[in-house]
Amino acid sequence: MSNEVNHQVRLAARPQGTPGPEVWEHTTEPVPEPGEGRIVVRISHISLDPAMRGWMNEGRSYAPPVGIGEVMRALGLGEVVASRNTDFAVGDTVTGVLGVQEYVESDGRGLQKVSPTADVPPERYLALLGMTGMTAYFGLFDVGALKEGDTVVVSGAAGAVGSVVGQLAKVKGARVVGIAGGPEKCAWITGELGFDAAIDYRSENVSQRLKELAPEGVDVYFDNVGGDILDAVLGRLAMHARVVICGAISQYNAEGGMTGPKNYMNLLVNRARMEGFLVGDYLPRWGEAGTELAGWLAEGRLRSREDVVDGTVADFPEVFLKLFRGENTGKLVLRLNRA
Repeated sequence: MSNEVNHQVRLAARPQGTPGPEVWEHTTEPVPEPGEGRIVVRISHISLDPAMRGWMNEGRSYAPPVGIGEVMRALGLGEVVASRNTDFAVGDTVTGVLGVQEYVESDGRGLQKVSPTADVPPERYLALLGMTGMTAYFGLFDVGALKEGDTVVVSGAAGAVGSVVGQLAKVKGARVVGIAGGPEKCAWITGELGFDAAIDYRSENVSQRLKELAPEGVDVYFDNVGGDILDAVLGRLAMHARVVICGAISQYNAEGGMTGPKNYMNLLVNRARMEGFLVGDYLPRWGEAGTELAGWLAEGRLRSREDVVDGTVADFPEVFLKLFRGENTGKLVLRLNRA
């Protein structure tokens, strides 16, 4: 292993607004031999998630920020290429927090073995069969307390989590309206994914369209974007509605700081609740969710779309920005090419 070189992307500075090239440092170091009880994983896929933008900020959060000079934190998938840990064999495929780099040495804690096949490509374990699917499952069913016949609205509906949320709601007999950006995304979620309706926030008045599409109000709102769209949906809540706060991608790069909702008093008027959650809190039940998700996928009741970009670790900073430009459809993944 000592002859191999590990290319990495490290955080060099805290971003102010959208992360530019100045916040990253590209480094190399030798690939280590594994110590006693440890393994070395060669990373093949890096997951790109909106939450990563929050990890770059200093301050109190659900996880410590990435330190200046540290390898950028990221979920990933790779192959065990050296092992001195009896729980892992050379050739095992694993997922977990691996970082934006080509190799990682690990004690194995927090890593999960997976088994890609011809029908289930590796990147799917970073999408519907990974944390993305778990987030949709527990956010909708546990936090959102979905009931058959509910009217569900999902923002970021063509994104990784939102696209799964809408499909899960349909599996359980709900009526689903997705909010997405652009005609292609709206056509995808109503066509291939089976959403009942879509709102193109770039060209339509969201509040007016919600009035037309949810005349009796919104029972469950799964929010991935925050900002003006959150306010618009808060204005259309049904009695005892549940608002699930999963993310706020419209706010992550706001240079003046995040802005909160203006219509929050509708929570009081409609005896509704708004609740955030972390998918890691449900870790003991991931097996339960994974079994159901895999079953629905095999039955054709769920579809998974991975937006895979082929490149190198050095391409990470630019590919990451696709999330904030709204350029991805489905789960964004960087698949590493090596010479």
